Amino acid sequence: MSLEGKVAVVTGGGRGIGESIAAVLAAQGAAVAVWDLNGEGAEKTVAGIREAGGTAIAVAGDAADASAVAASAARTREELGPVSILVNNAGITAFEPFTSITEESWDRLIGVNLRGPFLVTRELVPDMLAAGWGRIVNISSSSAQTGAPAMAHYAASKGGVIGLTKALAMEYADQGITVNNVPPGFVDTPLMREGPFDVDVVAATMPMKRAGRPEDIAYAVAYLVSEEAGYVTGQTLSANGGRYLV
Repeated sequence: MSLEGKVAVVTGGGRGIGESIAAVLAAQGAAVAVWDLNGEGAEKTVAGIREAGGTAIAVAGDAADASAVAASAARTREELGPVSILVNNAGITAFEPFTSITEESWDRLIGVNLRGPFLVTRELVPDMLAAGWGRIVNISSSSAQTGAPAMAHYAASKGGVIGLTKALAMEYADQGITVNNVPPGFVDTPLMREGPFDVDVVAATMPMKRAGRPEDIAYAVAYLVSEEAGYVTGQTLSANGGRYLV
């Protein structure tokens, strides 16, 4: 699979799953714009890509802020060209019992995890429509498939991402644009290590007896954005090591 000549945007690309996705897409030939609220993290990802011989730029900005998204898109187009691949990966999580969730916490999770993909996709999909070719992959979560205690706001936001994926897939199916989503299972990332879990203990309960790795998700994304996946749209590719079966 080759992505030569394609320009990709990966939001939340400064660490973890996003960093791995950006690196894999760059290794397959895409010019990658690494968007992240943490500019230093984005620069670190880009440095790794360039060291490996790839093409990438770091773009600092908030994917949940419309003006920041417009500015990030303008810079990406100026430096790399029109965008043909979008991976909506930026997201946050929280662990709070349902009755302890405040309106502010709810709005924050929905704002980043669902409003963000809406804003970024709305900004970039015109590039794909003009080209008659595009690939959009949304990173959802297995928590939206199975449910998760103390994560109602997170699961709801990621369930919305799955619904958004299906709606956009139907809307753009005849215009050369595919839209799919990948819901990671239990993946060993810095964000996961910051949570309340003992990663190694939980990993031992997985069917494969290990946690997922960021590259496990990255290669699933790489397939979905490829030319070879041109007849795949509106789908959920559950890269979760057997944690949830559909």
